[in-house]
Amino acid sequence: MDQVVQSWREGRAGRIRLNRPKALNALDAEMVALMRAALAQFEADPAVHLVLVDAPERGFCAGGDIRTLRAGAMAGDVDAVAAFFAEEYRLNLAIANFSKPYVTLIDGVCMGGGIGISVHGSHRIASEKAMFAMPETAIALFPDVGTSHVLPRLPGALGMYLGLTGARMTGPDAVHAGFATHFVPGAQFGALAEALAQDGVTAVAEFAAPLPAFSLADARGTIDHAFSASSVKEILARLEENRGAFAAETLALLRQHSPSAIHWSFEIIRRGASCNLAEALAAELALVRQVAMGAEFLEGVRAMVVDKDRSPKWQPARLEDVSPAAINALFA
Repeated sequence: MDQVVQSWREGRAGRIRLNRPKALNALDAEMVALMRAALAQFEADPAVHLVLVDAPERGFCAGGDIRTLRAGAMAGDVDAVAAFFAEEYRLNLAIANFSKPYVTLIDGVCMGGGIGISVHGSHRIASEKAMFAMPETAIALFPDVGTSHVLPRLPGALGMYLGLTGARMTGPDAVHAGFATHFVPGAQFGALAEALAQDGVTAVAEFAAPLPAFSLADARGTIDHAFSASSVKEILARLEENRGAFAAETLALLRQHSPSAIHWSFEIIRRGASCNLAEALAAELALVRQVAMGAEFLEGVRAMVVDKDRSPKWQPARLEDVSPAAINALFA
């Protein structure tokens, strides 16, 4: 029971449970390996008709274990850092290619790597307590785990907005946006899991609740106009011209994050619109090999996760001062 990922068969379901609650189930190398092994076992078992992934304590998954990754980067261990991301991305692709229904029950924090182990599956069930975000630009990374493929395919320009700002979404909002597929109140998750094990994925429709209104509905015009722009510079200009409260809040949010990360995130999301998932993951791995060893990432994790002073010293400090040539070089 102490294993960081538990797996077992229950009726028609192959069960996978994340079990690292003190770290909000942040993914480390052991968890990734155990999940891949469980998926392979369940795919080969004809008695398993679906896989059900949950994490009943303290949320779903807060992302990757960036403290450990930062330690590896500080030690100059390029191979270890790259190996973690490569294995995580293989897991993301295995989920997307899984031949049976893959169901996640998300009742709390689901960020970064947590989205990577949910969004590529067939059924993503979110509760009212779920919170989705891709906050990588705040620590000078970029939306990865295959989301450079997913984000450009969300409605309008929501994907670019979510990827650059790291804005948080409730469970119902995540269904509206496309990160999740169904809304079910958290109090019904236990009964839903039992029904899935007994009846299969047809049980999802029986438990799905009506969606509350999308909290970003009134802001969609601003989001779609600004974040459909062809450059970060033009996004900023459109938000500044808007003069509305939401546009001002969004500008302030963008300026809190790593200026360089905003630019390289824009570029990989833009490119992801024309990539399939495997191609997007390969591009993400090429980019993460460069930026996860960089000073910006080390400073971002220090400020936001280690020291928690939330006062990163970005270089360059302004979005307007990022060199286009430097960004282009990352993708050469």
